[in-house]
Amino acid sequence: MDTPGAHPGSLGHRIVVVGPSCSGKSTLASQLAALSGASFIELDALFWKPNWQESDPEEFRMRLVEAHAADAWVTAGNYLRHTLATVWPRADTIIWLDFPLYLTSWRVVVRSWRRWRSRELLWGTNAEKFWDQLMIWSPQRSLIGYTISRRRQSRAAFLEAMTDPQFRQVRFLRLTSQGEVSTLLARSARAV
Repeated sequence: MDTPGAHPGSLGHRIVVVGPSCSGKSTLASQLAALSGASFIELDALFWKPNWQESDPEEFRMRLVEAHAADAWVTAGNYLRHTLATVWPRADTIIWLDFPLYLTSWRVVVRSWRRWRSRELLWGTNAEKFWDQLMIWSPQRSLIGYTISRRRQSRAAFLEAMTDPQFRQVRFLRLTSQGEVSTLLARSARAV
């Protein structure tokens, strides 16, 4: 479960959970936040405006800085172009959910279907579009397509960050199965 360079024991007070869409970032981060009493920060909620409008890069950077000003937080989301300089340097632990593509793709379909059917609002104003998820040839419309198109680049970025000297103070955990996530949660619960 631990990667080279990862330290056993406490996860610390500032945790980042990264991985592809539907790997369970928000679920794990919210559970860890609840166990530790830390704030849960969902980066999608900071980034997306009503009607799926993206935040201006400077506005998003300011939101990141403000949201991560506290001493204890658990963050879910990637946005590496923005977080590598603002969030990661403050992190104690970065957990990478490196799950197989077939699993995350299936979860995108199931989650999108559920959200679309229930008309669940995301981050207050945005609704899921189920049929778009099946358009895997269009990464701009489909989370599956986006995940496929970005998989190699994202994995390379995470692997590179794990050996980057600027993050030598950070513990990296690379989890590749739901069983490893369950083990981490059980250990975290016992530590509390």
